[in-house]
Amino acid sequence: MKGLCTLRRRLRSAVRALAVTVVAVPAALTVTPNAAQAIGPDLLPVTITNNTGRGEAVHLYILGQDIRPGGRLGYVNAAGKFTNWPAGGLPPTPAPDVSIAGPANGGSVTVRFPRFLSARIYFSLGRKLDFRLTPDGLVQPAPWAGGDPNRDILFDWSEFTYNDAGLWLNSSQVDMFALPHAVSVSGADGRTSRTGDPVTNGRQNVIDQIRGIGDFNRSIMTRSDGTVLRVLAPGKAMDAGLMNPTYLDGYINSAWNAYTGRTLTVVPRVNEPNRRFFGRTSGNTMVFTDSAGAQVATVAKPTTGNVWGCDGVFNAPNTPPFIEPEIKRTLCAGLNRGTLGTSSQEPVLDAGQFYRNGSPNHYSRLIHANMADGRAYGFAYDDVGGFESLVHSGDPRSAAIVLSPFTGGSPPPTDPPPATGNAIVSNWHGKCVDVPNGNFNDGQRLIVWTCTGGANQRWEFVNGTLRTQNNKCMDVAWGSTADGAAVQIANCSGNPAQQFVLNSAGDLVNPQAGKCVDIAGWNPDNDAVLHLWTCTGGANQKWRRA
Repeated sequence: MKGLCTLRRRLRSAVRALAVTVVAVPAALTVTPNAAQAIGPDLLPVTITNNTGRGEAVHLYILGQDIRPGGRLGYVNAAGKFTNWPAGGLPPTPAPDVSIAGPANGGSVTVRFPRFLSARIYFSLGRKLDFRLTPDGLVQPAPWAGGDPNRDILFDWSEFTYNDAGLWLNSSQVDMFALPHAVSVSGADGRTSRTGDPVTNGRQNVIDQIRGIGDFNRSIMTRSDGTVLRVLAPGKAMDAGLMNPTYLDGYINSAWNAYTGRTLTVVPRVNEPNRRFFGRTSGNTMVFTDSAGAQVATVAKPTTGNVWGCDGVFNAPNTPPFIEPEIKRTLCAGLNRGTLGTSSQEPVLDAGQFYRNGSPNHYSRLIHANMADGRAYGFAYDDVGGFESLVHSGDPRSAAIVLSPFTGGSPPPTDPPPATGNAIVSNWHGKCVDVPNGNFNDGQRLIVWTCTGGANQRWEFVNGTLRTQNNKCMDVAWGSTADGAAVQIANCSGNPAQQFVLNSAGDLVNPQAGKCVDIAGWNPDNDAVLHLWTCTGGANQKWRRA
């Protein structure tokens, strides 16, 4: 568990690095893969559903970094293919249009996340986002900055990392609150985790409640047509000149001075209660020791801006033994939640004690209050104590993002996400290519069966392969080119035995063999097996998508 917690912090840090104007993930934050330990499909299917209630076109972008050694920044298409960005220039040059057509209101589309990627998936409504490239990387949208070309676009993003240890996927309000959305992941064990759903009218509630707070109300950004585009997080609002830069100063002074005469105990890992550090304030510095009395960290008194961004004095190298960064994370979380100063131990794990100080972080408070499960990323270290809107599976099989209604409530979550893809139907008797009994083990022979609409009869064409909902590929057993070779499913490998083309004549052809998928022996019954056979033009070799 200790290793997993550390990894998650490193991955969150890597993803947060995407928020800077020019993306650059430090090499120390990358994760070295070990193919022998790979769990989950190489291309993870992710369903995006649009429940916003709005009629604009949705545009999707998957942008991030290949986290293998030597990996570069790039983008991913709908099929999961990663491509490095071309060289940029100064001034920044337009990036190629790498948008993916998103779902219409009430609809869904499925994209794929490749393994070894730490990235954001953006979704914009109405207009495409304007991305630029410099010699150092990608210029991310920053609508809080003057002159940003994306300022009047309604958009948001989720963050994720997918590697051999699984999928981490979260919604994020660290920079702004714009398009609330749920995130979910379904594992090989059949369980689905989901978070990020707002309460009924949650988006509008946050906007209306922020409007009523004088210190925060200028952080609401509205387009000329009256559309509220976003509420800026306090640090971004401060950077844009829309919030008092000393808002927290009085509280910070009080909290820091509270430990001049008494000790603050920091227990940074909830699952390691005996791993404790002890702090006292000396002047403007808090000094921490371990249980043996050895000094392990010092933290200077932060500014309001340091607290909003959890940066500046809170920066620390995220390297073993992780003591200094964990202490700084915990202090910044306590200041954002308003518990530091009154607490004798941090982090405080009772959410009922949060935001009760004299200068609360109302932005984070209201976002949490309007989430169905109370979880959100209201500031950078909101994962301290486990209050973040994050889902994780060590062995994922699918994931989903659901764009929530702007008004009203969300429909009941679908668990797991609805089946996507097409049925492959025989023109001869109208039966479907079927994975019998939903058994997705390697080597399972494919059959035809009365069409049911189930996930075991759904297929997607991805990079020339036919993939099941459990991300296995149609495959010719042992790569045979002989008549009668069994047609089965197997782990997707990209080899020629897994390449199939459905041509205009209705033939489902394996190009390596130049032969057709055939219902063996013209068997008209359920359970008839499929095999490869010389193309004859017979009805038992004719197929269509449905």
